[in-house]
Amino acid sequence: MRRKLPGDAPPSAAGGHASSASAPSEADLAQLSAAIAAGEDLGPFVRRAFACGRPEPLLASLRAAVRDREAEIEELCRAHFHDFIRAVDDLRSLLADADELKGSLSASHSALLSSAAPLLASLESFLAARSLAGNLSSALASSRRCVRLLALAARANAHLQAGNHGLYLALRAVDAIDRDLASGPEPLPLPTLRRMLLSVVPAVRAHAEREISREFSDWMVSIRAASRHLGQVAIGRSAAARQRQEELRSKHRPLEECITLDDDGVGDLDDFAAAAATADAADGAATASFDLTPLYRAMHIHQTLALGERFKKYYLENRKLQLTSDFDVIAATPFLESHQVFFSQITGFFIVEDRVFRTGGGLTSRPDVDALWDAAVGKMVSVMEDNFSRMQTANHLLLITDYAALLSATMRRYGYPVGMLLDVLAKHRDKYHDLLLADCRRQVAEALAADKFDQMLMRKEYEYSMNVLAFGIQSSDITPAFPYVAPFSCTVPDICRIVRSFIEDSVSFMAHGGGGDTYAAVKKYLGRILSEVVDASIQKLVDSGSGLSVSQAMQVAANMSVMERACEFFTRHAAQLCGVPLRAVERGRRDFPLRRSRDAAEALLLRLLRAKADEFMRQSDGVNWMADDPPPGGNEYANEVIIYLETLTSTAQQILPLPVLRRVLVAVLAHISERIVDLFLNDSVKRFNANAVTGIDTDLKMFEAFAEGMSSLFEDSDQESVKNEMKVALVEARQLVNLLMSNSPETFLNPVIREKNYNKLDYRKVAIISEKFRDTSESYFSTFGTRGARQNPKKKSLDTLIKRLREAS
Repeated sequence: MRRKLPGDAPPSAAGGHASSASAPSEADLAQLSAAIAAGEDLGPFVRRAFACGRPEPLLASLRAAVRDREAEIEELCRAHFHDFIRAVDDLRSLLADADELKGSLSASHSALLSSAAPLLASLESFLAARSLAGNLSSALASSRRCVRLLALAARANAHLQAGNHGLYLALRAVDAIDRDLASGPEPLPLPTLRRMLLSVVPAVRAHAEREISREFSDWMVSIRAASRHLGQVAIGRSAAARQRQEELRSKHRPLEECITLDDDGVGDLDDFAAAAATADAADGAATASFDLTPLYRAMHIHQTLALGERFKKYYLENRKLQLTSDFDVIAATPFLESHQVFFSQITGFFIVEDRVFRTGGGLTSRPDVDALWDAAVGKMVSVMEDNFSRMQTANHLLLITDYAALLSATMRRYGYPVGMLLDVLAKHRDKYHDLLLADCRRQVAEALAADKFDQMLMRKEYEYSMNVLAFGIQSSDITPAFPYVAPFSCTVPDICRIVRSFIEDSVSFMAHGGGGDTYAAVKKYLGRILSEVVDASIQKLVDSGSGLSVSQAMQVAANMSVMERACEFFTRHAAQLCGVPLRAVERGRRDFPLRRSRDAAEALLLRLLRAKADEFMRQSDGVNWMADDPPPGGNEYANEVIIYLETLTSTAQQILPLPVLRRVLVAVLAHISERIVDLFLNDSVKRFNANAVTGIDTDLKMFEAFAEGMSSLFEDSDQESVKNEMKVALVEARQLVNLLMSNSPETFLNPVIREKNYNKLDYRKVAIISEKFRDTSESYFSTFGTRGARQNPKKKSLDTLIKRLREAS
């Protein structure tokens, strides 16, 4: 019979429900039966039934399936009932064997227990011993760990007692303690020791940070004080290197003279490798003179404390503050007094920074150093521009410029850009030279005012060397006997010294801070001092007159001739200082820069000589224009003029160059010729006779003899041309006298004869003078005795000349 299942509904109810719901189809039952037989999941069937809202057919199908299974089970049980009965019987027969086996096992167990009891006791003893050994090993390991930690603590303590040199080792020890406490297999068994060590580790680190920070602060103070000395040493060595380069340049200059140059011939010598290597070695020694160990130690300790980045920032900020405070050096004192300290401090500061950058292991970076340098350059530029704009003394400006140039040279060797500094120096080049020119103008004026314009006397050879040879103004290579009377006055060597000093100052400024082509700039400013200072000062002296006598004016003219040689020396000296071979200077030689003052000096000398000649010519009032006989030795004024000219010439030929002397004599003789003509034109001379003309002819012969005698002085020139030049100076007076003494004066009217013999005469002057000319036969009352006599041909010719000239006018 089928058992009643708990879920089965009463038959009546089932039948009623089945009647109310539609019975499941054969296909649905087949699918459900196949799924149940295959053991498949019935979830889809359930979900589909509930989704459709009709679970009753599904339940009916499931119950039907259950009934079918129960029927199969019953059939199966009826088929195997007898086999089950036989199996139960077999089990009952085996029960006796099981009891026997159980007894045997119990006996074996008892025997095993009795035999294993000693072994179990031994095992328990072994386990207890092993537990004790493990505890002892753990205790020993803990003890060794504690001993190791205490040893590390003791070692750290010993290193701390050793001072800052042991800080790193102490930190290593406490780091080892910290790692042991943090990464140990188990906590330290002694809580007191653990708490002590945990408090000691940060305390040691804090102590190390304080100590190293204190040492670093002390180093910062000491390195600031050392930077000034370091900068002074480095700049001093740069100055020494520059001096060695100049010495090498001077030694190599003869070799440079043998080198073929370009057309312009301008260029400075390159830096010499030996001097540069020596300077670099000196700089290396200078940088080794300061100790960076405290800085490196501080950086290493901070890196050990994992504070490396913070220390880098701290170092950079403190160095910025130090640089800012270094700028304040010039605030309390004038820049002229403090500029060396200011520049030295900055130089030392950046030498230290360069060393730190190269050896500090990344403590500073190139952008950080460049930012500090840019700030320093900006400050130096502003300070120099401000002070340069207010300076009125060239030496002060040169002093600061020279030191700034040395700073630039020093910093360039360390790789710092110095273009802005050199630009500032070049920018104030004109102002410096303007101040220098003003000083030189004052010195030249003082030298001219103090000079009495007498020939300079030198008693010793060193005086000759100092005043003559030093400027190349000697006229001969032979050393003269002493005492030596120079052909110039003391103004010449004084001006030469002033100009030479100007050249040296200009070269110093241009070569070390002026920038550009040194020789071209120096040559430009040399031209300025010669033209604007020397030439203008001498011309001012000459134009003002200042009560100069003839001898003083002659000395001024002689000085100008010597100055012409001095100007050549100035050009050579500037070229030598700039390293330019002399052959380039010879090719580029220009005109004499003092020609205006030279011409003015000669003009002054001529004015004074003409005035002196006029003074003697005014004595011509003693000339007897209607003399009965011609004066046998000429007129008195002519003799005095000749004596004066001979005396003047004997003095002038000792100091004046021959070309100048010749120009002066020619001009004086030409003036005398004019004055002789003016004698005939003078209103006080109403008439004159042939005897007076003969006397003037004698005077002219004396002047011509003097001119011919003077031509022998100019041996280096063509004497014939010099003689002609001297005679040409007297040609107007000579032509007038020849005309008056001619038997046929009317030939003056012939153009050919006039061009040949009387080309210097003005017909108007001839007309006036001819009107005054009367022969002695035309004296008063002489016409009564000669009435009816034949007329004098000369008188007739003269009358014709006068008549024709009167008609022409």
